[in-house]
Amino acid sequence: MVPVVFPDSGTVWVFALTAMALLVIPGPAVLYVVAQGAGQGRRVGLASVAGIHLGTLVHVAAATIGLSALIVASSVAFNAVKYAGAAYLVYVGARKLLGRDEAEEVGPRRESLRRAFVRGAVVNVLNPKTALFFLALLPQFVDADRGGVWSQALVLGLVFVALGLVSDSLYAVAAGAVGGALRRRRRALRYGSGVVFIGLGTLAALAKRS
Repeated sequence: MVPVVFPDSGTVWVFALTAMALLVIPGPAVLYVVAQGAGQGRRVGLASVAGIHLGTLVHVAAATIGLSALIVASSVAFNAVKYAGAAYLVYVGARKLLGRDEAEEVGPRRESLRRAFVRGAVVNVLNPKTALFFLALLPQFVDADRGGVWSQALVLGLVFVALGLVSDSLYAVAAGAVGGALRRRRRALRYGSGVVFIGLGTLAALAKRS
């Protein structure tokens, strides 16, 4: 029977502090959430946060069972995930720049919460940097001598997801609060969010395995 071992409380606290220090620094996920919240409103921003961290859960599960290590070790697998994610972000950005989402943005209804949720999940699942992040961070806080390495990694991953939900939700709420003023300048906001998405896609395409 596979042992279930939880990390000790001291390790969890140190990991939580480390995770918070990393989460408060705006990265691609935060920029995505801010673009969604400012452009589409607080609810869409929060739906995007939920989707992003569903994607994070996928990476936590993958790291726990070792699939992330396989992706990072295989150049072909890593590049496939990397370029798929980059292409999706550039596609979303191009649609915004070309006004393909204009009907949704200027009409009485904004982007559906389901679509925002799914889009957030896809963006993060196809982000190999998240896999690299967990492979680099989790082993530093897992005590192999205690046994149950998989369960320790899973618990720490879930702690990270919980903290990420809180911090990214705060960004979404803040972006939604100022987004009302920004949405009066709808065209500038549309172009700005399009540039953000394409920029994120470019960064994803340039991701290295090291």
